[in-house]
Amino acid sequence: MHKLTFTPTSYTGWGSLSQLMLEVEKFNARNILIVTDPLLKEIGLTDHVEKPLFEKGYSTTIYTDIAPEPALAIGERLVAYTRHHSFDLVIGVGGGSALDLAKLAAVLATHEGKVADYLNLTGTKTVDNKGLPKILIPTTSGTGSEVTNISVLSLDTTKDVVTHDYLLADVAIVDPALTISLPPKVTAATGVDALTHAIEAYVSVNANEVTDALALQAIRLISHSIRTAVHDGQNKQARTDMSYGSYLAGLAFFNAGVAGVHALAYPLGGQFHIAHGDSNAVLLPYVMGYIRQSCEKRMKDIVDAMGLSSMYLSQQEASYKCVEALHQLIKDVQIPSTLQGFGIPASALEQLTEDATKQTRILARSPMPLEREDIYKIYQAAYDGEVQEP
Repeated sequence: MHKLTFTPTSYTGWGSLSQLMLEVEKFNARNILIVTDPLLKEIGLTDHVEKPLFEKGYSTTIYTDIAPEPALAIGERLVAYTRHHSFDLVIGVGGGSALDLAKLAAVLATHEGKVADYLNLTGTKTVDNKGLPKILIPTTSGTGSEVTNISVLSLDTTKDVVTHDYLLADVAIVDPALTISLPPKVTAATGVDALTHAIEAYVSVNANEVTDALALQAIRLISHSIRTAVHDGQNKQARTDMSYGSYLAGLAFFNAGVAGVHALAYPLGGQFHIAHGDSNAVLLPYVMGYIRQSCEKRMKDIVDAMGLSSMYLSQQEASYKCVEALHQLIKDVQIPSTLQGFGIPASALEQLTEDATKQTRILARSPMPLEREDIYKIYQAAYDGEVQEP
């Protein structure tokens, strides 16, 4: 038996933002908080959300005190702000950071204590009520935050999360038209993030028939469209495929979980403030290469989903081909393929390993148990640019 959890209502596809007002009206809200990236407000993308609300007489406040890989202090400020105003509804617009913070604000607005009190690894308080209703509108194809119950925050050297099903969106609106203006670098990083979600969900110890179907289709869509989306951002079909791929990957990993890649990526973001998608991308081939023997059959399936036939290959041969294909994809979308490429010194590997070992919730889903020595070897491989095996 497998428990599956999904966002109650989702709209997907080109032009789906047109359904926003229909959903807002259901919440009987008058005072709306819009949490968004400052750049999106600057370029006018948030106008597509705010103007229809304004024209219908809603009171809106746009909150932009957020940043990529948001620090705990940013979450604390937003939650305090939300508590001190009488908001009826929270709308998150943007990438994963904006959506994660919107979820956090909506739920913890009706709780006591600090955000730190609710962190997964160190918190002492439990989320006990649903908080304010929330609508999440992603403008990237990557994080899947619009369909998960997690809010990720950066600490001094690593990351932690607030997680509870009350953080799930009431409504998710996934409109690929909102991703057209995404720069190539962000398209690449968020796209590989989504691909990582799908791959890790597929090899997760918690995978099941439903998450497998979601993950494999996400791998197909993303691997076939990400290069075009990065190099020709105006391509409507590529943007649509990336949007659907990211959404499906989000559903897959929310229900099956991610594992080693994310566990090792969190310290990279925490210590060196590398974008989460880039952190996943630089580690993906090395983690998959290291755990290859534990999931050869599944890696063969991934090769096929990527459109690289494995018909005449053994499972072992196909698993090697999978690692090579991931290396090539990351190279093609112009993300550095080693830790050195991000300016990370060899002296950092020990502390990165120390912090990664603390991500026990995530590591538990790896098809191969990853102990401290294994984690260090993977970081070393990613530093050297050479895949290692146990």
